[in-house]
Amino acid sequence: MIRKLLASVREYKKDMILAPVYVTLESVLEIIIPTLMAFLIDNGITQKDMTYVWKIGLILVVCAVFSLITGVLAGRSAAIASAGFAKNLRQDMFYNVQKFSFSNIDKFSSASIITRLTTDITNVQNAFQMMVRLAVRAPMMIIFALIFSFRIDAKLSLIFLGVIPVLGLGLWLIMSHVHPIFVRVFRTYDKLNSVVQENLRGIRVVKSYNREAFEVEKFKGISKSIFEDFSRAEKRLAFNMPMLQFCLYSSMLLLSWFGAKSIIASGNNAAIGLSTGELASLITYTMQILMSLMMLSMIFVMIIISRASVERIVEVLDEESDLKNNDAPICDVKDGSIAFEDVSFAYTASADKMVLNHIDLTIQSGETIGIVGGTGSAKSSLVQLISRLYDATSGSVKVGGVDVRNYDIESLRNQVAVVLQKNVLFSGSIKQNLRWGNENATDEELIKASKLAQADDFIREFPDQYETYIEQGGTNVSGGQRQRLCIARALLKQPKILILDDSTSAVDTKTDSLIRQAFRENIPDTTKIIIAQRIASVQDADKIIVMNDGKVDAVGTHEMLLETNAIYREVFESQNRGGVGDEA
Repeated sequence: MIRKLLASVREYKKDMILAPVYVTLESVLEIIIPTLMAFLIDNGITQKDMTYVWKIGLILVVCAVFSLITGVLAGRSAAIASAGFAKNLRQDMFYNVQKFSFSNIDKFSSASIITRLTTDITNVQNAFQMMVRLAVRAPMMIIFALIFSFRIDAKLSLIFLGVIPVLGLGLWLIMSHVHPIFVRVFRTYDKLNSVVQENLRGIRVVKSYNREAFEVEKFKGISKSIFEDFSRAEKRLAFNMPMLQFCLYSSMLLLSWFGAKSIIASGNNAAIGLSTGELASLITYTMQILMSLMMLSMIFVMIIISRASVERIVEVLDEESDLKNNDAPICDVKDGSIAFEDVSFAYTASADKMVLNHIDLTIQSGETIGIVGGTGSAKSSLVQLISRLYDATSGSVKVGGVDVRNYDIESLRNQVAVVLQKNVLFSGSIKQNLRWGNENATDEELIKASKLAQADDFIREFPDQYETYIEQGGTNVSGGQRQRLCIARALLKQPKILILDDSTSAVDTKTDSLIRQAFRENIPDTTKIIIAQRIASVQDADKIIVMNDGKVDAVGTHEMLLETNAIYREVFESQNRGGVGDEA
């Protein structure tokens, strides 16, 4: 896992290396200072030698200044390295997510991916900054302080060695009990983000049904769960500080007691016992050792919190898309012909039932195909296999006479434009949204595509026309306007296959008819597949496919199906009898 994460350091490797180097220099200087203080006390102040006092004092000042400078440089390098590491890690995760197939995204959920890209990376960034600085400083301080302490008095220094195992055991017990709680907390964060995301997306429905109180209670329940888990974890982590303080004060008392006895016994003669300066140095080293142990405990706490985040981040980085190009992908799509050859499909390998069952279909390039069927009849699942949003579980789907699995995915999708019923517009101008279909499209091409989609008229009614700003999600335009803008965006791709997945459900029948007429007259060579609930939207298609329970129930023209297919006839009669011309 660590190797996987460190691959994201890249151009910040220099700062990652410099930070520990500066910290090492800082630690060495801080370790030298107590020894110099001992010399100052024993050989300068006690002997009343002011020349020696000035000499050692000047050296102390120089050491302190250089220690300060190296500390600042270490902090700067650690901050740059950690911020850069987090930036690259976030970029690597997002880049990998862009390669995910729908099934990969379904595995994690969008709320979970957002949490991992934000909260989890922040946790890892903080831990990384502590690791490149404090995780180097603390062990260095402990090692150097122990060496200098043993040089002064080996017996008294054994006090430190007795403290370290006690702290180590305590920290291990805390970590083993707290880590599972944080794993659970971050999973709950995913649920919290999902609830917030769902609430904001459906805020109009919430307010329409006066369900604010219900949503608040749902949020409070998940928020309370996070509070309880965090409280449980913090109660265990709270043992860290008392344990450290116990070890610190115990060491200080023992050192003061035995050190004072040694000084009294030797009469402050360093040759036969411990001098006052040496005791002062030992006390300083005690503080440095125990403060370093305290730093290590803070690092352990941060590692406990970030360990769960690391595991979740690596899950995303290790995830590989179910859909990949083969070794020699084909980049040229010859035409818009489509063939389903004994195709069956399920969204997961463990599914009990196939979504599509033994589909055999042939669609000629340039044909207009209508697809009708009840809810759950797998209409959308069928067309998603054409642009290889999913792969068929068995059988093959061919476009232009070639199995879609043999195409370069990007090349295939550039030739298959899909307009969904739940259309997505992004924050930005109408022009910017349309150019998602073709980033190099000219203004004339934008206008032409908008006219074909029957969008030009309403766009020109806006004060800013094509420069009109679209709010996130397209909330400042109507559902029908969103659909027409998305159709225009798809047309700008100039695809060989155009799929409208119930994407005219929000427009009136007259506009729907004008859109289909524009398609017939202006893009005759493009294969057009129209999924619709309204029979009126598909009745003039070259062929109409009737889907039922994941199977093709019938294929034929409008007149043929009225005579031979009960499902089609029943839908047609119910819509005409009830006057449901605009049924969505």
